[in-house]
This record gives sequence, C-alpha cells and structure tokens, in this order.
Amino acid sequence: MFESGSIIPYITAGDPSVRATLGFLEAVAEYSGAIELGVPFSDPMADGRTIQASHERALRGGFKLEELFPLVKAFRRNYDTPIILMTYYNPVYRTGVKEFLGSAKASGVDGILVVDLPVSHAGELLETAREEGIKTVFLAAPNTPDERLKEICRASTGFVYLISLYGTTGAREEIPKTAFQLLRRARRLCTRKLAVGFGVSRREHVKRLLQSGADGVVVGSALIRLIEEHGKRAAPLLREKVRELSGL
Repeated sequence: MFESGSIIPYITAGDPSVRATLGFLEAVAEYSGAIELGVPFSDPMADGRTIQASHERALRGGFKLEELFPLVKAFRRNYDTPIILMTYYNPVYRTGVKEFLGSAKASGVDGILVVDLPVSHAGELLETAREEGIKTVFLAAPNTPDERLKEICRASTGFVYLISLYGTTGAREEIPKTAFQLLRRARRLCTRKLAVGFGVSRREHVKRLLQSGADGVVVGSALIRLIEEHGKRAAPLLREKVRELSGL
C-alpha cells in the first residue's frame, strides 16, 4: 500500500471546504506514501482537540457525506497516491457497508480504517472489503495484548496502525517510550507493514520511528494546525511540512 519509509499525512475532508481539501490532497501527494482522508463526524472520540475542531469546521461549513467520493474521484484524475478513509462506523453503517465500500472503490479509495470498529466485530466490513478489493487497517494500542495484536495483524490487509500513546491524537514534544515498546512487540508478532501515529510533529520524531522499525509514520495534528491557522491558503505550507518530515 505504501513504500517503507513513507510519511502518511492526515487531512479532514471538507475543512474548510471540499474544494480546499482537494488542493490540500494535491499539495501533499508528491511526498506521501499514502494519505489518510478523515470523514467528518460529530463525535470524533479518538481525536484530540485539533482534529476534533477540524471535524467541527467541516460540518459547520456544510460538508455532506455524499461529497466524499466525488472528492476522491477528482483527486484520482491526476494522482495515484493511495487514499485511506479514516472514519467512524456510524457513516458506514447508516449508508450500508456494501454501498459505502462499493462507492469508495468506484471513486478510487484504496483502504479504510474504521476507528471505533474493533476487529472482533468487523466481519461484515472485512468480507465486503475483500470482495471490493479495498485494504483494511486496524488500530493497535500500547496495551493491546499479544493475541489481540496477532488478530489485528491478520485482519489488516493494508497495514497496522500503531497508536504511539495512551489517549487521543495531538502533536507532542517527544514521542513516548510506549511507541517504541509497541513497535518492537508488533515487529516481533506481525508480518504486515506497520505505521505509527498520534503525536508526531517533527522530522526527528519520524527518523527515530523509522530507525526503530516503522514502515510509515502518520502525521495529523501538525498539518491540521496549519489549516486551522491559514485556511484555504494552507496548501503550500502543507506541502512544505510534509516535504520536511519526509527528509527530502
């Protein structure tokens, strides 16, 4: 799904507008191994203040779920960087799993991460994703037991998303020890590609995680802050930040 050593930026769809989001996706594509496209939700419980606020801005600005797939399709006209939808289960369930994933595939989506859907309850999603040819991504936390981690690895056909810390998303000054402990354990137990996220904001964070065995590093809040501060004019700043994080 992405080459080892990749940066995986996170962008919220519709913040501050769908048109602006397309520009943001295009701006970061060159330096990204894949892009996580967040689906705005009214109760994004796994996200910290910065990303929560981006969901609120998108919904307040009138973002509708039916705008999501045309956005991906528009990006696909010129770019082949993999797109992973990061969503909560409510929009998928309300739409219908088969309809949602069918529309996702038709638009050019490559993978899906449903934040609040545990692997033990993901049978329908896994079956439908397999039928549609969409990669699945599941989260593992520092306190995920070994047997559960193995189950997550088996179910994650795209990559395993390792949460670096206890708590919600948000840029931190330092990457906690829990990230490296989880990465070592996952590398021992899992043959899938591993991406680490939550708290990454600096090139030195990225370098340490890649040197410690991560295949990819997810960066979200550090980019969303630029959008919060600069709005529709954030595209060149996002491009430069992702380029800097990638070390190019």
